[in-house]
Order: sequence, then C-alpha cells, then structure tokens
Amino acid sequence: MSEALLDIQVNRKDFGQTRVLQNVKVRLHPGEVVSLLGPSGCGKSTLLRIIAGLEQDYSGELQQSTDQVAFVFQEPRLMPWLSVARNVGFHDDTAFDAAWVAQLLDEVGLGGFAQALPKQLSGGMAQRVAIARGLYSRPRVLLLDEPFSAVDAFTRMKLQDLLLDLAKRHDIALLMVTHDIDEALYLSDRVLIMGNRPSHVRLELAVELAHPRDRRDPLLATLKAESLTELHQAQVF
Repeated sequence: MSEALLDIQVNRKDFGQTRVLQNVKVRLHPGEVVSLLGPSGCGKSTLLRIIAGLEQDYSGELQQSTDQVAFVFQEPRLMPWLSVARNVGFHDDTAFDAAWVAQLLDEVGLGGFAQALPKQLSGGMAQRVAIARGLYSRPRVLLLDEPFSAVDAFTRMKLQDLLLDLAKRHDIALLMVTHDIDEALYLSDRVLIMGNRPSHVRLELAVELAHPRDRRDPLLATLKAESLTELHQAQVF
C-alpha cells in the first residue's frame, strides 16, 4: 500500500477530568475514504480537530502537514454578507482565484449562483458551497464532520455521490465523521467503529466493493449488521 497521507496516534485527550480519547490510531492513504462511526460525545469530532491542527492539547503524535488538510463542518458556516463566490475563496482574499472558484462552483452544481448571497440558498446548496470552499486550497485530505446531517434523505444521497465524484476528480482522500451507518458503509473503503469514553477504535470494517456502489448490495446489509452488533456490545444503545 502507498505511503500514508496522515498517521495519527492519540495516546490520550482529556477535557478537564474527563478522558475522551485513549490509544486511538488512524492512518489514511491516498485516494481512501474512511469514516469514523460511534456514539455522540465519543471524541470523533475532537479527533478531526486534532488532525486539522485546531486542537493541540493532547498526548500523541501526528504525521501530517496541516496545510494539506481542509475541513468541512456540520453547518455550512457561510458568511452572510459575502457572495457565494467570495465564501468559497474568502481565506485567500489577497489572491482571489476567480477562475478556480468558478470551476469549483460548476463542479458542485452551482455555476449560476456565484453572486448569490447565502440567504438565497437551500440547505443542500449551502453545503455544496461549503464543500467547494473545502476544495479551494487544493488539499490532499478533506476532513468532514457530519456534513450531510442537516439535509433531507434524498438531498443527502445526492451529496454523497457528489462527494465521491469530487474526491476522485481531485485525487483527495476523505476522513469523515458520521452517525449514519448506511452513509459510512456506502461511502467508505474502511469504517472505524469507536466506543464510549475513553474512546478507541473497537473495530475496523473493510468495505470491499468497487465504486460506484449499489445501495441495495447485500454486502452492505451484512456489514451493517456487523456494525450494529459492535455498537451494541459497546453499549452505545
């Protein structure tokens, strides 16, 4: 297998007297899609923040250049006073690349909305802008924290397929937090199941299906049953 794009070992991460993460190791290789699946509060989002360089108070080691990483949050977090185009390229205002922004907006299906304001967008459209913004810096790794949790089921499926298409087109790896087992299995090459605090990776599931996938594939149902069993043993529900 090719050299890892990121390799992180979190020996421990505490918030006050509460240990959230303990002995968590994650590797991500070029072109991979990996999902983190587990209960609320187990530290999945904290792990993403550590990888992104947004959280530095932890014990462990990270082999990853933060300038190769971009982050897509659960909410679009668009600035309401800026146009869609300016939201995509806002962090590079001194060298705003209008052609690159236009290309990204075309790729996410918003070619005609460059001058629109965020208030004119639906929830799904706003998240498309957030994904385009994540791609603007040409990262090698895109971190996503429940990016589709606020949209309806049909929009969610469309955005999942869009995300896979963009990852392949731009040759980037994805590391995504989700609570949706079906989403994790449909998108991912590997699913890492985490337990309750202090959390670690309890099980790694390899999804050995080529893309594009059929959501009705029997293997996905089998892996979902295995995931549910592991989550139940972790006393998630």
